[in-house]
Amino acid sequence: MSFPLLTATAALPALGAVATAAVPARQRTAAKWLALLVSLATLALAVVVLVRFDPDGARYQLTESHWWIRDFGVRYELGVDGIAVALIGLTALLMPFIVLAGWHDADPLETGSRRWRPTQGFFALILAVEAMVIISFEATDVFVFYIFFEAMLIPMYFLIGGFGDRAHSQGEEAASTQRSYAAVKFLLYNLAGGLIMLAAVIGLYVVAGSFSLQEIVQARADGSLTMATSTERWLFLGFFFAFAVKAPLWPLHTWLPNAMQESTAPVAVLITAVVDKVGTFAMLRFCLQLFPEASKWATPVILVLALISIVYGALLAVGQRDIKRLVAYASISHFGFIVMGIFAMTTQGQSGATLYMVNHGISTAALMLVAGFLISRRGSRLIADYGGVQKVAPVLAGTFLIGGLATLSLPGLAPFVSEFLVLVGTFSRYPVIGIIATVGIVLAALYTLVLYQRTMTGPVKPEVSAMPDLKVREVLVVAPLIVLLVVLGVYPKPLTSIVDPAVKQTMSDVQQKDPKPAVEAAK
Repeated sequence: MSFPLLTATAALPALGAVATAAVPARQRTAAKWLALLVSLATLALAVVVLVRFDPDGARYQLTESHWWIRDFGVRYELGVDGIAVALIGLTALLMPFIVLAGWHDADPLETGSRRWRPTQGFFALILAVEAMVIISFEATDVFVFYIFFEAMLIPMYFLIGGFGDRAHSQGEEAASTQRSYAAVKFLLYNLAGGLIMLAAVIGLYVVAGSFSLQEIVQARADGSLTMATSTERWLFLGFFFAFAVKAPLWPLHTWLPNAMQESTAPVAVLITAVVDKVGTFAMLRFCLQLFPEASKWATPVILVLALISIVYGALLAVGQRDIKRLVAYASISHFGFIVMGIFAMTTQGQSGATLYMVNHGISTAALMLVAGFLISRRGSRLIADYGGVQKVAPVLAGTFLIGGLATLSLPGLAPFVSEFLVLVGTFSRYPVIGIIATVGIVLAALYTLVLYQRTMTGPVKPEVSAMPDLKVREVLVVAPLIVLLVVLGVYPKPLTSIVDPAVKQTMSDVQQKDPKPAVEAAK
């Protein structure tokens, strides 16, 4: 039996979470180092997965299959395609930076505080989320995917509600109330989506007699399994609703700004750069492959919802006074681009959407983590409380600017490539949608540059005059992310070569071909 590499990649952070939680209470530093080492070891395993994956090989590779609940037809089935490999790499890459950035976020509060922040629990929960996200990307059994898709809500609930941002102007009691509200809202929204999906999962088993993604797709391809049109559409809607909540897609997005506002910066990155990607990934893996006809039937409505997300999220970002809420609404706009690329039903659109998931994760991590360092120094999330920071902390301001420019998809930085592909892929089939979506680009430039201008330029406010620049640990967090943004912006081929074959196979599943150019090239 070959080494179960995919299981090991998910099991390592899970075991690391248990070990970190078991570290004695006074050994907080040991717990931090253990979490960091586990995240680095998981990254090493993810690199091995990447090296062993052959883009030109079988669709699902490094597969594992064992009976789990035989009486119910549930198998422990794992396998990765190019899209999953890219997102596993993103998850494993970001986790060491999340751990480093949150190094002091769960330290005990000042003497006399009624709240105790268990450091071991904070880092154990982060590792638990990593394990569940990775196995969600690997699962090719629908039931196994559903279990971990839902299970990741529990550690995220405690990370949001139990380890909130200390930069709160309304006192500890009010801050605790708002954290609890944000955590409960996050949980209720996602549980509602999950329960509807559970009904669809059961319905799928009744119709198909299996939870195996590969078996169901093969059965549909060879004609041995057929679904009534109405049945397929209802099942599709059950799956899509859960994924749209997680994504988050308008109008199911309202939990995200609250959750990101009340979380620490590393947890906010975990939410939007890692956990939310499971929703858009699942649209590609499950919605399109299991329900191809229903996916095409729902495409016009979904594209309109994605377009609303793009413009609505960007407009609200422009008017925000809170730095974290601004990044949250910007992410809603970006997720609109991802969903639009997926349902444009073109190879450029879906390749761009997958690249967007990776590049958005890196750019949002860079911007949000630097914003977290900024907020921790001033003790405020309000944009109006800053001014002239670039004169006292030039490295902080410079990295903040690069993260912001990546967010607005400046040419030469990684998000530009993915956004360009999404727009080209959408325009080729739905030109009106593609044209209106470019409004999001203009608004992104507006909210990003206004944010930088109001916080970093102008006269130095007295409250920031003594602000220290980035420390060595903080530079180690941000610098590699900025390097990646530049490298992938100039040379995205390593990612596209992995993703493109999987995208072509997905296009084949939904029996779609790229539209021919309206004007043929001159001979």
